[in-house]
Amino acid sequence: TTRDLAKAATMGILPRGGVASSSRGAGVTDALGRHGRAMMRSTGASFDITRGLATASPITQHGGGKDDPHAEKITVTFIEKDGTNTVVKATVGQSMLEVAHKNDIELEGACEGSLACSTCHVIIDDQAVYDSLPEPDDDENDMLDLAFGLTETSRLGCQVIAAKELDGMVLSLPRATRNFAVDGFVPKPH
Repeated sequence: TTRDLAKAATMGILPRGGVASSSRGAGVTDALGRHGRAMMRSTGASFDITRGLATASPITQHGGGKDDPHAEKITVTFIEKDGTNTVVKATVGQSMLEVAHKNDIELEGACEGSLACSTCHVIIDDQAVYDSLPEPDDDENDMLDLAFGLTETSRLGCQVIAAKELDGMVLSLPRATRNFAVDGFVPKPH
């Protein structure tokens, strides 16, 4: 599946040639599809298309992974729907959706970070912090168009990745989300 291919890519275990081409000559990233490419973007993995090889990101290669207790951390404040401020430590390289789930913050993420919904919509409280992030791509903008309470500094939590420059970031959660799949469903974190 796409998820399996992206997972294999992030672990650097796709074989030479892997799924590098089809009878029409589609590249590996075409075989992964939009959701696989999103997963690879969020983990920093990449493909050497000319050789059909996947590589892990520096974060996931030798130590320093998301579960490494010695990995660098930043402070993030979530302003929850009820106005409660929750200050957490986020490992550099984690998405804000992962950070929220790890810390029992109610940020839905119905599509599990595959850019297929807007339920992990967050509002970045500081314009300078928002401006320091990479611009949202077309897939993220398409999903943001569906978000409840969209603002000029809205992003999807699955696409905001913890980095040293974001230390001290404050994220507000909108008072509601739009989940077109199942209204009222609250998924459990993985």
